[in-house]
Amino acid sequence: MQKIWHQITEHLIPVFRRRLSGVDALPQLAVLGLLSGLITGGVILVFRLAIEWPLEHFLPGDGSESFEQLDLLTRGLLPLAGALSLGLLMHRLATHDRKVGIVHVMERLNYHQGYISIRSAIVQFISGVATVVSGQSAGREGPAVHLGAAFSSLMGQWMRLPNNSIRTLVACGCAAAISASFNTPISGVIFAMEVVMMEYTIAGFTPIILAAVSAAIVSQAVYGTEPAFSVPALTMNSLTEIPWILAIAVIIGISAALFIQLVDTMGKHHHRPVLLRITIAGLLMVPFAIFIPETMGIGYDTVNETINGELGFWLLLGAGAAKLVITSLSIGLGMPSGVIGPTLFMGATLGGAMGLIGAQIMPEHASSVGFYAMLGMGAMMGAVLQAPLAALMALMELTRNPNIILPGMLIITTSSLVTSEAFGKKSLFLTILKNQGLSYQNSPVIQALRRVSVGAIMDRSILRTERHLTVEEARKVLKSEPKWLVVEGSNGPTALLPAVDLARYLEDTEKLAAEEEIEPPESIDLMDIPANRRDVAPVQYQATLEEALNEFDATNAEALYVQRHVAPMIQRVYGVVLKADIESYYQYRRS
Repeated sequence: MQKIWHQITEHLIPVFRRRLSGVDALPQLAVLGLLSGLITGGVILVFRLAIEWPLEHFLPGDGSESFEQLDLLTRGLLPLAGALSLGLLMHRLATHDRKVGIVHVMERLNYHQGYISIRSAIVQFISGVATVVSGQSAGREGPAVHLGAAFSSLMGQWMRLPNNSIRTLVACGCAAAISASFNTPISGVIFAMEVVMMEYTIAGFTPIILAAVSAAIVSQAVYGTEPAFSVPALTMNSLTEIPWILAIAVIIGISAALFIQLVDTMGKHHHRPVLLRITIAGLLMVPFAIFIPETMGIGYDTVNETINGELGFWLLLGAGAAKLVITSLSIGLGMPSGVIGPTLFMGATLGGAMGLIGAQIMPEHASSVGFYAMLGMGAMMGAVLQAPLAALMALMELTRNPNIILPGMLIITTSSLVTSEAFGKKSLFLTILKNQGLSYQNSPVIQALRRVSVGAIMDRSILRTERHLTVEEARKVLKSEPKWLVVEGSNGPTALLPAVDLARYLEDTEKLAAEEEIEPPESIDLMDIPANRRDVAPVQYQATLEEALNEFDATNAEALYVQRHVAPMIQRVYGVVLKADIESYYQYRRS
């Protein structure tokens, strides 16, 4: 058994890693996507149970969202106590450990090749559970995306996969988390591509689809096959509703722009002590919890009541406006809560309120309140996240009704345009990143370089050799016909020279010695002979081509030697990469 395991670790896994270095490793990526989905599905189940179990035992009535049935004192004290506890927890953590949520995942993708630590995942799990259980205006999907991305990334790190594969695994984890949370695998795939990765690739779709499907299966095994909301049969009664749908799209677009602006404004106080900021967020939540308890927690019970037409106009309008204000203030102040759930809540309640107005304006033609609530959910999600396709797919999967596609496309695109063009707002996540002094680079060139590891293009025809050689040792070096010689120094490789230059030097010195009847030199200094030597710098085997280019710029090296830690204090060199190799590869892929 030990011999078999040795064969796997010594031969199969290195081949697996090497195949993953390029963009054509579809079978290997498919296996990783499947594993990512299963792991993420299990993690999200544990996360949901950690939220639902205490709430089902603590809250009066049935279910895990009946905050409205708590007495006034408990409703006021619960979010304040929860915020104070969270503030103390965050205060004790280092600044980099406090970062959680989808924004953190995007930051790790853009600046750290998708590497997410186990510490970050633990902080997200605890804070995500605490925000919802303590009645903050929070969602569970943002933390779920972080957890899915983190555990998928950790799997790739444990397997020591190339960085381009870890990026794909992070996308798989994001898709699987959305899929397991809402039971909507298609929208999970589109969300990962459109919101987090901001790119669509054929090679990326297959593993991400498998991750979303496998996570949905894990979730359905426990929670059943129904989606997150109980949606009755919905349809648009008449084309005369189109102008009213456009009017609602404008209102939702304005609301989304206001939401993003409030988050941005409050986010400018991020330099204040975290304990102070989160405590203030808890204090702000107290009056909302007392007077509009529907804003507490995730609020999916209110969303379901809205879809089924059980709530009145003023309650819908008040709950939607209150959720918008308190959620934006909380997130802007640094409360570690998710934003997708509150976005759906705001869209459903505001859309439902507008639907009731429409019923008064055109009683004979107006569709049901639930119809407008679902359209509002899609419109708000699309406008806040600037992800119209993900919002449309979510709308279709949640309703399981193709009749909603046409009005859904209309309201989602219009509201997104109002938010982005009329008010100049970017995605909420990009806005938060910008507020933190970070940018999200997603140009086609950078995306192409991130999809490939240096292992895919490196030249493996190398031989490591000492600087000083005898003539006999030099001939022995050339006998294996390497293309490049990596010259070793006291602290590792110091230069790279073509083996043909050493061969030419040997030939010239032998010819000169024969002509002048003198002895050839006994020792050869590879740093002194005439040769096209290149200064070198190291790059890790897992690095992408983008990282390699950054290394060229940072070190001014003319070549990079690709290395990997194989044992403590021991580095193995696998090949070399020239800057021209990267440029040639990119030009080849473009053509």
